[in-house]
Formats: sequence, C-alpha cells, structure tokens
Amino acid sequence: MDPMRVKTESGIMDKPLKVLRIDASGRRGGSSSRALANDLVAALEARYGDVDVIRRDLAEALPHVDQDWIEANFTAEEARSAAQRDALALSDRLVDELRAADALVIGVPIYNFGVPAALKAWVDMICRARMTFRYTENGPKGLLSGKKAYLIVASGGVGVDSAVDFATPYMRQALGFVGIEDVEVIAADQQNMRGEEAISEARARIADIVHTTPSLRPSSQAA
Repeated sequence: MDPMRVKTESGIMDKPLKVLRIDASGRRGGSSSRALANDLVAALEARYGDVDVIRRDLAEALPHVDQDWIEANFTAEEARSAAQRDALALSDRLVDELRAADALVIGVPIYNFGVPAALKAWVDMICRARMTFRYTENGPKGLLSGKKAYLIVASGGVGVDSAVDFATPYMRQALGFVGIEDVEVIAADQQNMRGEEAISEARARIADIVHTTPSLRPSSQAA
C-alpha cells in the first residue's frame, strides 16, 4: 500500500497536509504579506486537496519572555510548580503547533530592517531545549527536521538578502536552529519603489515553487 495514503472506513484517502500559517504583520487589512500568504495556502490546497491549516495570527500579540518564563523553562519538567507550568502553557501550545506541521507559511514583513517584535516573541517561545533542539558535544542540534518552510518577506524599501536585510537571514537561522533547513523565500520587497511589480513577481514565484517542489505529503504507515 502507498505509504502516503491512509485507510479509512470509506476506503483510501491521502493523509492531510498539515500547514502552520503564521502572520506577523501588525495590519489585518492592506497587508501584502497576508495577501500573499492567502495565495500560497490556496496554491497548496489546489495541489494537495486536503490541507489542514493551523493559523497563528501574531497581531494578537504574544507575551515576551520574562523572569517567570525563563525560570520555569530552566526548571526540570518534573520539578515545575503549577505556576511554572502555567507560565509555559502558551509556549507548549506553540511548540505543539510547530511539531504537528508538515509545512510552515510565515508572513515576514520587514520592520526597520528586522522582524516584527511579535515574530521575535514567537521565535523565543518555540526555541526550547529538549523540545525543539538539544545540546550535543558538537553544539546545538535541531529536532524538527523534515519540514518545509515558506517565508513571504515583504518590505517597502529594503531589498531581500541585501546588506541591510536582517529579517530574512534571522528567520533562516532561527528555523535552522530547530532543524528546519528546507526554507523557501518568496520576496515581495521594495514595494515603495517597485509597486505592483514586486507583488506580481511574488505571485509568479508562488505558482512556480508550489507546482515544482517535490511532494510535501508526510509518509505514514497504513492503518
């Protein structure tokens, strides 16, 4: 039996592709990164059919790590108090969302040369020793390999991967740190200078990479 199919009571069906969508723009309306994320998710649905999207909208701001969070994180799990477990509860949910995903769609607007503070807060929440990475004698090793990440990077004036773009390399590094090294960048940059051309190029790239990328469907054992 095809290992990418699972059996149900009604027959054989493809296992759903699980996509974690993260929107980091502070704007819910008029955001090019959100609009392009819509396009990318629609393209994935058109290719794979059954797509399960978990959405995390960072306009609903995440808390930043504080002393209570740090102390709880560095306390052994079995020794944590109820208050410490509560302090890590949101972080635990974010890690669970990330672990469950086969692919990530992350809208990354460039704010003042870097990522929005809300996206940095998300990164801080999901970089957890023994959960998303571990320390070895050769240094940290990511634990979330085998996932695909799409970064939709939007900017008004900063060129993606230019000398003053600190957002794109930061996201590549952060994802690679937890083991997600298959990262595709979709640039919609310098919109204040390039206008609609930047959006059109990004849409063309979405269409190209979704239909030329090897299948993202997870392998599974037949039931």
